[in-house]
Amino acid sequence: MKLYEGHPSGWRPGPHGSAVAIGVFDGVHRGHRAVFDALHEAAAESEVVAMTFATHPDGVVSDEPAPPALTTFERRLELFDEVGVDAAAVIDFDTEIMRLSPEDFVEQYLVNGLDARVVAVGDGFRFGHGAAGTVDTLRLLGQRHGFTIISTPIVTIYGTQVRSSAIRAAIATGGVELAARMLGRPFEVAGAVVPGDARGRVIGFPTANIAMPAGFVRPAGGVYAVRCAVNGVAHDGVCNVGTRPTFGGGAETIEVHLLDVDRDLYGMTMRVAFVDRIRDEQRFASVDALVGQIEHDIERARLVLD
Repeated sequence: MKLYEGHPSGWRPGPHGSAVAIGVFDGVHRGHRAVFDALHEAAAESEVVAMTFATHPDGVVSDEPAPPALTTFERRLELFDEVGVDAAAVIDFDTEIMRLSPEDFVEQYLVNGLDARVVAVGDGFRFGHGAAGTVDTLRLLGQRHGFTIISTPIVTIYGTQVRSSAIRAAIATGGVELAARMLGRPFEVAGAVVPGDARGRVIGFPTANIAMPAGFVRPAGGVYAVRCAVNGVAHDGVCNVGTRPTFGGGAETIEVHLLDVDRDLYGMTMRVAFVDRIRDEQRFASVDALVGQIEHDIERARLVLD
């Protein structure tokens, strides 16, 4: 997939111009996919481009930090490729871009940068300084510069609007099944496997401790049935997110016990897909009681994953 980076004056779209979808696209969820589906239908011979932001605009336009991300930027690009995007136009959102008027943004990025022929956005899209630009603004500018606008309605599931913020809220409360329905796939975390305190191995259930970078959504504490990928090899597993209160608590960790696997994973990158939440994390009166519960959790996870 082609990448357009840096100043748009250096971008070189194909001879038939571009069909552009604009958004942060955190998670590339079902609502985003509806935008891309509509764009593909209208693109004709134009290059299909996802215009996205390497830095979340919310972290620049307000004093609040950017919301925790659903995916890494690299994973977002992989998901773009999965939905058939030809190129990604990556914008490092900063105060200079924040101050652009809607007209200047359209001229610099869509017209001069990408030679846009079709532009797709979701209902409620806002852009330009002070979020002054609306879908209607974009439509008027499209008439001036020769591109058409597609505005797709917000997708709903079980009466819930599919938005990145709704998915974050579901994950943060343990609702990984609802999050998966909104995403169109299970929610994932990825990170390097790092050494832990080896308590899992001592009690007969070795775990891989995932070092998850800051700034990403973390699932609510509890025990989950998960599917994992290590170096492209798939494994089923059970994951505990929490502070291990039976052993006195501490910093929150993400630990995965792979079913029917016992191998050295240190230093490898593991991707963990959260399929279902089995139970809350809890403190047990004894290690034996914990071991008995883990055995039950594993059987439950096998049923879920089967």
